[in-house]
Amino acid sequence: MAIRTYWQKSSFSGGGDGNDCVELASAGDRIRLREGDDPGTELVVTSDQLARLLGRVKDGRLGGA
Repeated sequence: MAIRTYWQKSSFSGGGDGNDCVELASAGDRIRLREGDDPGTELVVTSDQLARLLGRVKDGRLGGA
């Protein structure tokens, strides 16, 4: 018997039924993330890892060009 996954769309995704969104789902002590237009690819992180990532995004500390 498969366990049903409940995905929650980001509130910053603009609503609607489009695929331009980030979705999250709880998986025990992990959090699963996926992009709406590529649901077969997931990133699985702990809540601490996600908090650090979001902190870096908010502070503009991701690097790159």
